[in-house]
Amino acid sequence: MKTSAGILLYRPFEDGDIEVLLVRPSGLHRSGGPKPWSLPKGLPDPGETLEQAARRETWEEAGVKAADLFPLGSIQYTTKSRKIVHAWGGLIPDDADPHCASWEVDRVAFLSVDEAHSVLHRDQRPFVDRLVEYLTEDLDGFRNAEREVG
Repeated sequence: MKTSAGILLYRPFEDGDIEVLLVRPSGLHRSGGPKPWSLPKGLPDPGETLEQAARRETWEEAGVKAADLFPLGSIQYTTKSRKIVHAWGGLIPDDADPHCASWEVDRVAFLSVDEAHSVLHRDQRPFVDRLVEYLTEDLDGFRNAEREVG
């Protein structure tokens, strides 16, 4: 069974919304249409940790070097492959310039949470939900701490 690792980077807006950085793998899906969008991800090289693999794949596919990350857990594909994907989330660095950095992807884009849900591989959608939950809990914790101080 294959195990891969990826990163779900986000950029926030002042109104509280976020967009997530996704890639669309090159080539066609077996249905004949484009493949579903994905987190930048891939298989670890020998001797690499899963987080190191996730960072390398994000650089190789989207041209972005991730900074601080937090774990988003793992999922197992419900498809025949039963592949396991481990993911991390993080704020996109200010100086990042996402672009197709590999033949493996034909699109790199920031998408809203709703757009991401509509185009993302169905088994990877929980990562978006986990990211939103993490950010919401983090913001709620900040708000509660602010109330206690103020």
